[in-house]
Amino acid sequence: MSTPDIPRNTPWHAAYPAPKSEVNSLPRQELLRWLKEGKQPGKDFVLVDVRRNDFEGGTIRGSLNLPAQSLYHTRPALYTLLKSGDVKRVIWYCGSCNGRGPRAAAWFADYLVEKQDSSIESLILEGGIKGWAAAGSEYTELMDEYDASVWAKS
Repeated sequence: MSTPDIPRNTPWHAAYPAPKSEVNSLPRQELLRWLKEGKQPGKDFVLVDVRRNDFEGGTIRGSLNLPAQSLYHTRPALYTLLKSGDVKRVIWYCGSCNGRGPRAAAWFADYLVEKQDSSIESLILEGGIKGWAAAGSEYTELMDEYDASVWAKS
């Protein structure tokens, strides 16, 4: 699907409706606890990294990469997959979780409201991937393609 014509220098997300839902944050310590207890991304919950071109430096092990810029129109397919897999929680993150992550989480929460489905929870990873990578080796050992030199620049 193409996006509507929007003036140059307009943020990419202006082509879509502003999210309406309020979404809760999940502290990174809680996600770490889940992972250390043996809960599995893709089974017990789904992690979604919404970064597109700033994916360098690594990602939390087990995450899907669904760029925020392509998410709005793919919500129905994602919902169907999550519902068929009986997933109860989706945790969204971007760099710092100040823009794309919260927007994606709220768009998905809006879709859940449209479907009148309260069985799936849409959450934001507090601090995003930057907060995860800065929290120490206990966190970075759970990253794929971790590159410390990228995070030293942040």
